[in-house]
Amino acid sequence: MPAILESDLLWPDEAAAQATAEQLAAALLPTPDAVIELHGPLGAGKTTFTRLLLRALGITGRIKSPSYAVMESYELPGGGVASHFDFYRFGDPREWEDAGFRDVFAAPGLKVCEWPEKAAGQLPPPDLQFFIELLPDDSRRVRAVGAAKLVEALS
Repeated sequence: MPAILESDLLWPDEAAAQATAEQLAAALLPTPDAVIELHGPLGAGKTTFTRLLLRALGITGRIKSPSYAVMESYELPGGGVASHFDFYRFGDPREWEDAGFRDVFAAPGLKVCEWPEKAAGQLPPPDLQFFIELLPDDSRRVRAVGAAKLVEALS
């Protein structure tokens, strides 16, 4: 079992979140293959962070929120696929299986999951989890938990 680390981060603004996304992208390259879970309330910045990460990985063009489609996939410039999931609208974790996501998660590539608790028991173990808390001053307190290689990159 790989070493699991935990780190606390503060994102006072979007530039700080972007710096974290760039550090994570550097740790994931050249071929991103990881499951990343984003936990936090509505408005915490989960979709914004995902967009920043995909940009840092070289995705150009429009990056859409998968709120209604549940999944949006992007070809990575260096090869491979990044898939962005938003399970917010799931009423039952079995909807994950019904949607055919088992094959997507079995294949190599990056999977970024918003609202993973809505697919509880269906997702593979994450390589990295972000727990994002929105603070009264609009900054974010973030706890990163996961594989040592990824958490150490977020210094």
